[in-house]
Amino acid sequence: MKTDFLVIGGGIAGVSVGARLSHLGRVTLLEGEDGLGYHASGRSAALFDECLGAPEVVALNRASHPYHATENGGVLSDRGLMVVGRTEDAELFTANQAHMHLTPLTVDEARAMMPVLNPDTVAFAGLNENAWDLDTDLLIQNFAREIRANGGTVQTRQQVQAITRDAAGWQVQTGKETFQGRVLVNAAGAWVDVVARMAGVAPLGFTPMRRSMARLPAPGGHDLNRWPMVVGAGERWYCKPDAGKLLVSPAEEDPQDPHDAFADDMVLAEGLARYEEMVTEPVTRLETSWAGLRTFAPDRLLVIGFDPAEPAFFWHAGQGGVGFQTAPAASQLAADIVAGRTPEIGADLARAFSPARFA
Repeated sequence: MKTDFLVIGGGIAGVSVGARLSHLGRVTLLEGEDGLGYHASGRSAALFDECLGAPEVVALNRASHPYHATENGGVLSDRGLMVVGRTEDAELFTANQAHMHLTPLTVDEARAMMPVLNPDTVAFAGLNENAWDLDTDLLIQNFAREIRANGGTVQTRQQVQAITRDAAGWQVQTGKETFQGRVLVNAAGAWVDVVARMAGVAPLGFTPMRRSMARLPAPGGHDLNRWPMVVGAGERWYCKPDAGKLLVSPAEEDPQDPHDAFADDMVLAEGLARYEEMVTEPVTRLETSWAGLRTFAPDRLLVIGFDPAEPAFFWHAGQGGVGFQTAPAASQLAADIVAGRTPEIGADLARAFSPARFA
């Protein structure tokens, strides 16, 4: 099967860049699992927070906001984000307040929003109203439909086994068939360096890092619908309402080899203890737990662009926990680069994400 763009990876990175490139040529997206978004993309906290990340990432967030708010009816709904801290967290809280533009709250005001907060341990609180739930599944499906509407294909259960390069382009061998393409787009999440090695391209040194999550029954039987997402100062833990339950994460970043991640019981227990310290309701039962791998480049910025040594190999990688919220602008940047257009986000910002910075 011949195509213009062979995209490896069916998470948010792959489907978004595939959708944008489908306006420039035929796209074939290959995903090894049974469905799209199986790994990190299917295990996201699903929040859009413009302030999350380095300044370059914040610029991508802001450029993505109009798309998230309006395209295909929008994928955002009200949530809000509150940061809370102990007395000993004063310095961490001050840093969060400045970066996240938090409006100070009294402890009573914070407890009015999340009644289980412990007044004996919560010393600081602040609110960012400009944070929203993000419908991750809808966003993935919107991008996948765009690929198909433009004549492309999205193929699951296509585990890549070998990649070769000749004068005609790339050949990608899966367990079922061989695909041929002019440009190879590496959007393989935690496996991006693995894919690069298979293609004979030098890896860039990405590090997958585990992030665990537990789902708890609603604390004290409360209605969680209007609760904000709550983050411990310095991101020592966080919790977020989800379909009447409460998701709690230790917010860890533990380096891992690429694999189908699972929660570490000890790490999860330590994170739940940090959460319990700040609330009045003890954790008595976990309904389920899981983990995902958030993948970072060495400088923790996204990598978007053609490889300096292989002009037909395109990196779309290193989303590091901001893949969903940056997807519209990041994928638009990729399409601008491939089309040879002046990037919408500006040339300086585009250079910040270029793989050439590692050359």
